Amino acid sequence: MDGFDGRCVTDCEQCPDLVASRSQIVNGVGPDDAELVFVGEAPGANEDEAGEPFVGRSGSVLDDALDNAGVDRSAVRITNCVRCRPPDNRDPTTDELANCRGYLETEIETVDPTLVVTLGKVPSEHLLDRSVAITKEAGDVVDCRLGDRSQRVLLSMHPAATLYDASQRDGFEETIVSAVGLAGLGDGGNDDGDGQSRLGEF
Repeated sequence: MDGFDGRCVTDCEQCPDLVASRSQIVNGVGPDDAELVFVGEAPGANEDEAGEPFVGRSGSVLDDALDNAGVDRSAVRITNCVRCRPPDNRDPTTDELANCRGYLETEIETVDPTLVVTLGKVPSEHLLDRSVAITKEAGDVVDCRLGDRSQRVLLSMHPAATLYDASQRDGFEETIVSAVGLAGLGDGGNDDGDGQSRLGEF
């Protein structure tokens, strides 16, 4: 793929609406060999301005949850399904997700993480290629096909859900603790090895 080094897209004009609305391409950040990769939906206004995923209020929620789990943001990789901000922060279209799919699959293959965490309904449905009831399935660990590889994926609520509904915060933070433990980072909080079964209730 032209304009792509395996992790970062330097030039892409496949999606006219996104090219018109973006100020820059927002690539993933974090170690090139991270054991834990978070995948969001698409950049918002703050991310488009900063050129980095999850730097707004949702990013602060994610950072706090990682800190609570004993891991610094710099130890994980954070990326998005779509690398350009959709107009008016709308959801990416099916075509836009498809156009960026190869970049995401190659990035994950290149980084080769132990675990991928999908942050919200859109990335969960995009990677799993099926409908996802995210409030019920958050905390579930599944194997999905990404390109030519099988990848372990943990489904999670989007951090923004905790901003609109404070009752979601504990469940989100437990999911992140589980992710850290499954990826072999930090102390994994107080996970006792059955994080999947406990988190499947959220």
